[in-house]
Amino acid sequence: MLEKYIDCIKSELSEYIKYIGEENLNKAKDLIISKKNEGSRLHVTGIGKPSYVAHYIASLFSSIGIPSYFLDGTETIHGSAGQVLSGDIVIAISNSGETEELKKAICTLQKLGTQIIGVAGNNNSWLAQHCDIFLFAGVKQEGDNLNKPPRISILAEVIILQCLSIKLQEAVGLTENMYYQWHPGGSLGASLRGGKVC
Repeated sequence: MLEKYIDCIKSELSEYIKYIGEENLNKAKDLIISKKNEGSRLHVTGIGKPSYVAHYIASLFSSIGIPSYFLDGTETIHGSAGQVLSGDIVIAISNSGETEELKKAICTLQKLGTQIIGVAGNNNSWLAQHCDIFLFAGVKQEGDNLNKPPRISILAEVIILQCLSIKLQEAVGLTENMYYQWHPGGSLGASLRGGKVC
């Protein structure tokens, strides 16, 4: 089973990477930078396992100069939509693009005047049809006999959003000094400050 899973990672991600295009990544980058310059904010949300991807991406983007906030997808329709203002952007992550809780959250957010960047593994999904910019993150196999628990699909979501982070980092003009200001702690921070405490 493990060997099959490793082989599946190689084949699925190799195939997926072939189809990563820059057009929609550039559209997403331009929208985020434009809204950032206007003072609007970026939120990242997902339901279930993609919510953990959302946590990571919000943290990653913040560390490269794109302030980003995790938005609890389930709680969105129970008051958490209050953290989102008209003009903000929401990155919504879903494997199927059909999750009912996310549909309700997206409808609520759009009524508040947000723009949605959708990330899903189905180009014909509800999310793909109801977002402003769509980023495909799909694989055929998850690497186990059930082909249900999200494993490789999660990696595809991370990869496409990491690609977006590279675009954003270039647009911000991130320098080592800037990065250190936002990441002074740990071994990474120590490697940047050259042994200085502050």
